Amino acid sequence: MYETSKVHGERRLRLARAMGRGVAIVPTAPERARSRDSHYPYRFDSYFHYLTGFGEPEAVLVLVAGAHAASTLFCREKDQEREIWDGFRYGPQAARATCGVDAAYPVSRLDELMPGLIADQPALFYPLGADELWDSRIVGWLNAVRGQARSGVAAPAVIQDVRALLDEMRLIKGADELALMRRAAAISAAAHQRAMRVVRPGLAEYEIEAELLHEFRRSGAQAPAYAPIVASGASACVLHYVQNDGVLNAGELLLIDAGCELEGYASDLTRTFPVNGRFSAVQKDLYELVLAAQAAAIAEVKPGNAWIRPHEAAVSVLAQGFIDFGLLAGSLEQVIETEAYKRFYMHRTGHWLGLDVHDAGDYKREGKWRALEPGMVLTVEPGCYIRPGEGVPERFWNIGIRVEDDVVVTVSGCEVLTGAAPKTVAGIEALMRGGHG
Repeated sequence: MYETSKVHGERRLRLARAMGRGVAIVPTAPERARSRDSHYPYRFDSYFHYLTGFGEPEAVLVLVAGAHAASTLFCREKDQEREIWDGFRYGPQAARATCGVDAAYPVSRLDELMPGLIADQPALFYPLGADELWDSRIVGWLNAVRGQARSGVAAPAVIQDVRALLDEMRLIKGADELALMRRAAAISAAAHQRAMRVVRPGLAEYEIEAELLHEFRRSGAQAPAYAPIVASGASACVLHYVQNDGVLNAGELLLIDAGCELEGYASDLTRTFPVNGRFSAVQKDLYELVLAAQAAAIAEVKPGNAWIRPHEAAVSVLAQGFIDFGLLAGSLEQVIETEAYKRFYMHRTGHWLGLDVHDAGDYKREGKWRALEPGMVLTVEPGCYIRPGEGVPERFWNIGIRVEDDVVVTVSGCEVLTGAAPKTVAGIEALMRGGHG
């Protein structure tokens, strides 16, 4: 694992400085029941992990900011009986050393100790509204402190959402984070290459999904970062298609949107290619339009440019293409102003990427699109989705195409992290010929 107590300790100090004075409470995610006594695979809360690197459930970080910042971790106790059933537990003593916190206690003592930790603090920072049970618990601690008012003890007068501070921190990735994201991107790119090599008519979409998941896991990724989309034919026009139970047919395109999660960090990658290994003329025309839109968007990913610039560049190329192909009528300005292009391209061209697939961070500040800065990571993913309908020539029906890469803003421009997955027509067809040979 990349995480070290030093990296997370530095983040806690940065948060404490941003807080000024007060106490922050950041719980991890709860375990979730799948059915009866079966649980979903556990995944920690991203904010908690960002500050601790600690992967166990039933854990809470408390950070006191002021003249001397101090961090306290509450976690599960060592329990040999439970370790026989469920595996290793750190326990407070080992967790303190591993995470580099100042103190650690059993989570069973949380209700006992929290009123004392928040007493006489001017402000409480907490993920407001994220979980009703935690909201209720916080109110209980505040009321316990207010009950001591006659003794001169004061409860925090201000409650702020700690995520507002953490979102800004998470938006700019450090060197350790970028190293992990490059690895995640490489694993995902290899999985897409594997898919291109094995695809052939007659296979089921879930068979291709299995190839992707196999490559993720064999390369060390812990899980897919989201439910993979393996959409052939008309299903590629469904943006969030996840059934993956169709059959691949010759003459159709296959759209795969799949990325792995590595040590908590996501990759998000989409490629579209022909099931039989060769684009038809109309498929090639539309595909190269989307590819040109992506190239125009990536060219706008540079420091100082507004977040919206890559999207605007992609829309301009796509809209002109839709006009040229006879799918839309009017001038480019009219098609963009009336948003007529949204009939075939209805989503944004990207989103932040990091510990979450749709990662933390505002897109606007004080009503204006924020400027891109080095260390920001975003996806660039234009597409077109052409369903049968009035005025749509039949040769375009049921063609869905998306091309997506993960891109980090650098000092001089940008770096495409997922470029190892082929995306030119020639590159895709050459890889598929080799795979089928």
